[in-house]
Amino acid sequence: MVENLSQIQGIYRYEKEGQHFWLHPFRAAYWEEEKILLIADLHLGKVQHFRKAGIAVPASVGQENWDRLISLLWDFQPERVLFLGDLFHSEYNRDWEELRSLTQQFGAISFELVEGNHDILSPETYRAARLQVHEEPYRIGRFLLSHHPMEKVPESSYNLAGHIHPGVVLGGMGRQRMRLPCFWFGKVQALMPAFGAFTGTAVVKPKAGDEVFVLAEEHVVQVC
Repeated sequence: MVENLSQIQGIYRYEKEGQHFWLHPFRAAYWEEEKILLIADLHLGKVQHFRKAGIAVPASVGQENWDRLISLLWDFQPERVLFLGDLFHSEYNRDWEELRSLTQQFGAISFELVEGNHDILSPETYRAARLQVHEEPYRIGRFLLSHHPMEKVPESSYNLAGHIHPGVVLGGMGRQRMRLPCFWFGKVQALMPAFGAFTGTAVVKPKAGDEVFVLAEEHVVQVC
């Protein structure tokens, strides 16, 4: 890990429940106290899945995922990487072999997956890629990590989830409107942005007291 995390361009240090999370414009968060890199909805293999079906998705979209992931691993040098579901988009394809190579390259890091609805590969496949699999929700202290947002969060707990691909619409002068992915923190639950480059966003409407951080031009910016 770099000696001073604030040197990493565009990130935002956020405190929640006495813990500190560095929100990164690459749509990931680093949990400082636990030395965990949190990533939701990577959807590896999605580009290959659509190209196999005859849909002309540029291969560079898939490469962007790998480039950003490797950059995060070098910047933060976490002890653990926790994927909050939908690590792989569909059936086995060659992107999984690239993931196996990556987990071997970064052998000092523990790679772990909280299962999501797209995570349908066999236990043997996950083990071969050095992935430890957890059922949701997975508890670390007061935090419950899940893919699907929990419908009811137990008292004295806080839920970190993915799945929704949250985004907000910002308005500007001249009726300009822009939809941007975001980190959304509510009273008892937070939503992580989708890491995958080939994913959409679902607009969320913040309530009073919510805090929202958009990802804009390689910076994390608080909007409410």
